[in-house]
Amino acid sequence: MADAVALYDQADKLKDEGQLDAAVAKFKEALGVNPNYALAHSALAIVEQKLGHHEAAVAHAQKVCELAPDDPFSFTALSVILQRVYAGTGDMQYIRLAEDAMERSRMLQSHR
Repeated sequence: MADAVALYDQADKLKDEGQLDAAVAKFKEALGVNPNYALAHSALAIVEQKLGHHEAAVAHAQKVCELAPDDPFSFTALSVILQRVYAGTGDMQYIRLAEDAMERSRMLQSHR
């Protein structure tokens, strides 16, 4: 059985080649090995957003924040995903959530 890092690397290569659906499957395979692999969740958030899978993108970005609650970058990345989902849907809830995530990032940065 492949390890999560090797699967992630394979998924990342697929993503770079534009094979987004295959990349999603491989990132999910990596998460099957290690469900708490924050980097795989982060990459999945980006790819799912590009594919228009808005709820999945947000869920993976939120998972990164759960796994790394003290990392301001996690919340900045969540904010970016939420802004892109807003752009794709026009749903104002995503902008409010994006602002909240960015505020959380700022608070974490100020406490460092």
